[in-house]
Amino acid sequence: MQRELSFLKQWALTSPSLCALETCDRNYTWAELDDLVAKVANHLNQQGLEAGEVLTCVGKNNLEQLVIYLACLELGVTCALTMPQTRTELDNKLDTLYSAKQIAKVWVNVESNALSPISNIRYGENKAPLEVSAYKPDNLASIVFTSGSTGAPKAVAHTSGQHFASASGLLAQFTYKQGDTWLLSLPMYHVSGLAIVYRWLYSGATIKVGSGDLATDIVGVSHASLVATQLQRLLDDRMRLSLSHVLLGGSHVALELSQQAAKQGIETWLGYGMTEAASTVTAKRIDQHYSAGKVLPNRELRLEGQRIYIGGETLASGYYRQGKLTSFVENGWFDSKDLGEWVSGELKIIGRADNQFISGGENVHCEEIEAALMQVPDIAQAIVVPIADVEFGHRPVAICSFTTVLEKSEIEAYLKQALVKFKWPIAYYSMPESLLRSGIKVSRKSVKEWLIKQV
Repeated sequence: MQRELSFLKQWALTSPSLCALETCDRNYTWAELDDLVAKVANHLNQQGLEAGEVLTCVGKNNLEQLVIYLACLELGVTCALTMPQTRTELDNKLDTLYSAKQIAKVWVNVESNALSPISNIRYGENKAPLEVSAYKPDNLASIVFTSGSTGAPKAVAHTSGQHFASASGLLAQFTYKQGDTWLLSLPMYHVSGLAIVYRWLYSGATIKVGSGDLATDIVGVSHASLVATQLQRLLDDRMRLSLSHVLLGGSHVALELSQQAAKQGIETWLGYGMTEAASTVTAKRIDQHYSAGKVLPNRELRLEGQRIYIGGETLASGYYRQGKLTSFVENGWFDSKDLGEWVSGELKIIGRADNQFISGGENVHCEEIEAALMQVPDIAQAIVVPIADVEFGHRPVAICSFTTVLEKSEIEAYLKQALVKFKWPIAYYSMPESLLRSGIKVSRKSVKEWLIKQV
């Protein structure tokens, strides 16, 4: 039986001399990238990494991370991607991925004394290429972490086939072809960043892995995934941009921003998506009618009342836990817990049905922060409320019942061990006795109403 070639190997055969990858140091053709990935895959295999296993990658976007991900595809290894974080947070994720009898295989690309000792995978380039690829589109390819209503990590597992269904559906509407360059502007440990990688592989175009400085990295690229504030800053700085297409994430995008971009020849698009659905589900070119657009090919979407349910070919295989998958669909539909409505055939997003909020592009749960605060000595009760913020979307504020009044710095000394910094509350308030006496359980609604009067 003939093996199915990965998209990487297909482009290496059909377009070997075309530019596949741009970095700060050099560019790679498809043939050169294929050779590099084969060497890395071979070295990982020699260290005992085999098809069906999980490799956890901790770090931010760079050449190494991208190449290791591609190497995992060739090996048939599932790559679990996660951000730099505290050891406690990472251990929670490793407990999700590996049983007590398994050795966690981890690659760390972050300067952290707390994390670097656990890194047990490294690679070099002086190894002979693998002769046979174990790539299959139905292999579990990625695990991306999202959180449930309690903030406990959920490991969402997708196959390459599901990712490519997402990529092909978007690119049926959103032009990205050979000769174009998409900046890897979103982290690969988010499904929106991983979606850029699959759109690149599907199209045979070019991807750019930059330094992390947007003003520098954006030079020379035609495509980027940005939040509205990033695009606004680029336009306000009057940079000479080569951008032709921008896919914007986040909440409402002002029509004026789209019109300002259009004057520089930039198409601006807005979409709605979920980790479980391999990123974008609906999309549209921004116009005077604000919405999240129409359902893209390979997806399905329906409303029960205002509750959004998602179906189709892009849905993940399930939640992964210690080698087993648990389905999250019922009769083929995933409950997004988002609320929406149809307006002239387009989806308008109303908001979340739970206590999750988005801060700087990150999903954050009130309960997760509250649990960390409750571990701080002298905090007897904690309720977290998101407040609107122009740059970040929302930021958390904590209302606490203190047995002894603490300074903000004292609280943060404890949070350093439990939460990444963007989850830290920006302000703390003492909870009034009237709220503590309101019942057996402090009313979240009452706390929010009280806070509004204080801010």
